[in-house]
Amino acid sequence: MPSSQPSTNTPKGALHNQVIWVTGASSGIGEALARQLAALGANLVLSARREDELSRVQQQLAEPERHLCLVLDICDYPAHQAALDAVLARYGQLDWLINNAGISQRSLVMDTSQDTDRRLMEVDYFAQVALSRTALPQLLKQRQGQLAFVSSVAGLVGTQYRGSYSAAKAAIHLWANSVRAELFDQGIRVAVVFPGFVRTEVSANALTGDGKPLGSMDDAQANAMSADAFATKTIQALLKGKSYIVVGGRKERFGALLARLAPELMYKLIRRAKVR
Repeated sequence: MPSSQPSTNTPKGALHNQVIWVTGASSGIGEALARQLAALGANLVLSARREDELSRVQQQLAEPERHLCLVLDICDYPAHQAALDAVLARYGQLDWLINNAGISQRSLVMDTSQDTDRRLMEVDYFAQVALSRTALPQLLKQRQGQLAFVSSVAGLVGTQYRGSYSAAKAAIHLWANSVRAELFDQGIRVAVVFPGFVRTEVSANALTGDGKPLGSMDDAQANAMSADAFATKTIQALLKGKSYIVVGGRKERFGALLARLAPELMYKLIRRAKVR
C-alpha cells in the first residue's frame, strides 16, 4: 500500500477530529487525499458514485470506523442537501469540503459535441458550485471552514484537446476567487489546487468528442507524479493556508507561471507543443 503519511514534518494529529468531505474519493487523487488526511487524524466523508470502491478506500484508512461512505452523484442536485444532513447527523459539523470529483477531455474543439461540452461544464463547474453552496451555510454558521477545489494547470493555460475542460476548470477557479473575496471576513478559507499531470486513470476516463471514455492512459499521465506525491504537496499547502496551489512537474509549474507573467509567450509555446 502507498504511504499514508503526508510528511514527517506534518504533525500526525494536525487534523484531529476535523470533518473533511472529499468528493471523487473512490480512486486516484481523491483516494490518495483520503489516506493521508485520515493519517493526520481527520474524520472523513468519502463521496463518489461507486459504493464498492468507496468501501475499499474506507478499509485502507486509519481507524476505518471513524469515516463515512456517502454514495453521491454530484450532478444529482436534489441529493446534495440530504448528503449534508447525513454528514451533520453523524458528526455535527463540517470543517473542510474538498471538491475533487471531475472528468477530463481528449478531443479537439471542432470534434466535440455540444452535449459533451455541457457534460464537462456540469461535472467540473456547475455541480461543484451547487455542492459548495449547499455546504456554505453550515460553514458560515460555524464561522470557519475550508473550501478547496481541484482545478487543473489546463485551467490556467488552455491546451489542445481540452477546450471545454480547460474552460470549466478556469470557471471554478474564478468562482472560488469570488467566494474567497466575499466570505473571507466570515471565516471561510478558499483554496484552488492546479494539478499538472498525475498518474491516475483520469485520461482513460476522459471524454472524447462524442462523450465516450477515451479508454487509454496518456504517456504523459503514465510517467507523471504519483497521486500520493500530489496529495502530500496539496495537504502541506492547505495546512499552511495557501490559496493558489500549483502541483506538478517543472514544465507544468513553469507554464502556470508564464501564463501569469508573459501570456503571449505562453500562447506561442502552447501552439507548438505536442499535446493530447
